[in-house]
Amino acid sequence: MMAIKNVLGHTLDQLGEAIVGGRYPPGASIPPEPLLCDELGVSRTVVREAVKSLVAKGMLVTGPKVGTRVLASEQWNWFDPDVVAWQSKAGLTREFLRDLQELRRVVEPAAVRMAAERATAADIAGIEAAYAGMKAAIELGGDYVTHDLRFHQGLLRACHNRMVIHMSKALGALLRTSFELSTAKPDGPAKSLPLHRAVLDAVIARNPAKAEKAILVLIDGAADDIEQVLASRRKLPSLSLPAQNLAPRRTPG
Repeated sequence: MMAIKNVLGHTLDQLGEAIVGGRYPPGASIPPEPLLCDELGVSRTVVREAVKSLVAKGMLVTGPKVGTRVLASEQWNWFDPDVVAWQSKAGLTREFLRDLQELRRVVEPAAVRMAAERATAADIAGIEAAYAGMKAAIELGGDYVTHDLRFHQGLLRACHNRMVIHMSKALGALLRTSFELSTAKPDGPAKSLPLHRAVLDAVIARNPAKAEKAILVLIDGAADDIEQVLASRRKLPSLSLPAQNLAPRRTPG
């Protein structure tokens, strides 16, 4: 069973990457089943399941007379982690990153306001633990991005709105894209740590206005970091790989 799942996952990735990468542009038909089976070295069942998944992600449409065609990227499910990972592999476009930053600016400030009013002791303990993980990664070296992601998803969960909580799961891959880019900037994590503390302190103090203001400073700082990374033309991180560990900070003397 595991082998079948792996074959299906690999086939899905190959087709998804081919669509996102432009090999099969919007409006074009993907090759018929027998050709895909030969090209990918898999059975018709696997190809059919992969196509079904891509239809569910809003990337393909099938019909008796039109065959299986690629839909415009506006119709793709950009909250699907697979779609985000395939875009990351194909290349993070300015448009994609702009959409991401605008989405964060719409969702996170409102969610953090609610979190400041509704967070439970358990919510705050979880966000504190994520913050401690970020701090340890900066000081001792380690995986900063995963703790950063837990911090923000903890804030989204702490607003206790079922729709936002569901969105927090979907936002995971999108937020990771932003954090990977911010972390690529030297001293980016160390400089953003006090900004994270300000958000957490405002939530603990039950101060919605202060929490909203603090998260906006954090989001806008991340947007500036991303612009600088893009301008430097450095190789962008790949979401198909584990998050890169930070090196331990050197202490003076």
